[in-house]
Amino acid sequence: MCVQYGADVLLRSLLRRQALMFVQNCDSGFVLKMINQMSLRWATSLPHPVPPLPPRYPWPLAPHGLLTWGEGPGSEPLNLLANETEDCPPLVGPLGTSKRVPQSIIIGVRKGGTRALLEMLDIHPDIAVAATEVHFFDWDENYAKGLDWYRNLMPFSLDHQITVEKTPGYFTSPLAPERIRQMDGSARLLLILRDPTERVISDYTQVYYNRLESRKPVQAIEDVLVRNGALNTRYKAIHRSLYDVHMRGWLRHFPLEQIHLVDGDTLIRDPLPELQKVERFLHLPPRITASNFYFNQTKGFYCIRSDGRERCLHESKGRPHPVVNGTILQQLRSYFQEHNHNFYRMVKRSFDWH
Repeated sequence: MCVQYGADVLLRSLLRRQALMFVQNCDSGFVLKMINQMSLRWATSLPHPVPPLPPRYPWPLAPHGLLTWGEGPGSEPLNLLANETEDCPPLVGPLGTSKRVPQSIIIGVRKGGTRALLEMLDIHPDIAVAATEVHFFDWDENYAKGLDWYRNLMPFSLDHQITVEKTPGYFTSPLAPERIRQMDGSARLLLILRDPTERVISDYTQVYYNRLESRKPVQAIEDVLVRNGALNTRYKAIHRSLYDVHMRGWLRHFPLEQIHLVDGDTLIRDPLPELQKVERFLHLPPRITASNFYFNQTKGFYCIRSDGRERCLHESKGRPHPVVNGTILQQLRSYFQEHNHNFYRMVKRSFDWH
């Protein structure tokens, strides 16, 4: 029954007295994920600061300790959704859950496979993932809203679960390392990387299609990679692939032992070994298995099988990349070579990057 319900259907159910029966008949993990999706929609549009909620019980559900809000006996509801109206009341998570700042953050890199990593980690029952890129630590306007605002955008989770957020822009931000350390110096950071040359081309491809969809003018890849006959090292996509430059800032604030490197190229070809390494890094019991993945011949990459459902990454993933002139490719690889070796020395490991 539960699998047939989307978030919108569940929302309508929760606003009626039938909610109690729905929650009792559904798997608690599924309900928690649906509630997280709905609360995110509301929380992202809330004013700041969040006003307090008046004490009240709109349903006779409080004695069951299931879905309550406001203050009352036997209830410690979270003051996390505001802008309260009769048509759109705030939600509180299932009994025993709360919203927490993430104990683990996927800090990057853009077009390195962060979305794939997050969705694959979501298979694990002891991980609760944030549904959107929050850009809290790299965007000043969001950081100014404070830690409570950030926490409210996290999913509901149980005490034993690890909350994971991902924003690829953190890795290249000069501000993010110190800000994350100030929030939690023990945070465990995940950094997924891929061949820097391939990452540049993927970065260009995303911008290219975004501009096409917005009906904005586009440039051929050679025109952005080369200026005045030389490699355009000021191109943002190239700068993002200077992993050693950005890693220095992180190692000033976190020991290497708190930063786990995920090989994005390997994750796409054979996801299980990389995910098992992440499980060990996060001190989680091994729960992700080979049965959680299947290769989609049409899309050309692995998709996810979990809780009786199958899902693939968004259709924007796996777009065909443009063919790049061989001479320009060699210029890119030569430019990155020294930076790559510097990075290998920093992190005490090497990668199979050309």
